[in-house]
Amino acid sequence: MQEEEILKGLRARDRKTTEYLYEKYSRALFGVIRRMIADEDICEEVFHDAFIKITRKIDQYDESKGRLYTWMVNICRNSAIDKLRSKEISQSTKTETIDHFVFGMKGRYGTLDQVEGIGVKELMELLNEDQKFVIEYIYFKGFTHMEISEEFDIPLGTVKSRVRAAIQVLKKNIERI
Repeated sequence: MQEEEILKGLRARDRKTTEYLYEKYSRALFGVIRRMIADEDICEEVFHDAFIKITRKIDQYDESKGRLYTWMVNICRNSAIDKLRSKEISQSTKTETIDHFVFGMKGRYGTLDQVEGIGVKELMELLNEDQKFVIEYIYFKGFTHMEISEEFDIPLGTVKSRVRAAIQVLKKNIERI
């Protein structure tokens, strides 16, 4: 199915289109959540909620702002972040090392998300330790700038400067992957 067909079917609440969407994208979308949340059961719960949100809020998707897949990934990522910030998730889930995320994980579904296969590991190695730290906590662990500032006693302006500098390094070297 082409993206236009998927959108038309989802907006019409067509069951076959929803099944196709699930079949085609569920592993990738689940992987987005799995990289952020270690507990398999919680990942499944977050994915289920995110997928329902995708199908129910399809009318909010704006084709002019990006691809459908990107929109769905953002819903999954934001759902995972919301779950990580909930009282249900303890601080222990925020203590994973970046190696856990960069080198991949093998789930019970036999998926192996090898991020180094797309060059993220190499790009992260180009950052200095301070930049790597803030990128790890913001993009892989779901912290906000303010949470990093408060949790690690780093001035908010410094956190933002490190993120900006890291993004500049990553942008400059993105062609490598």
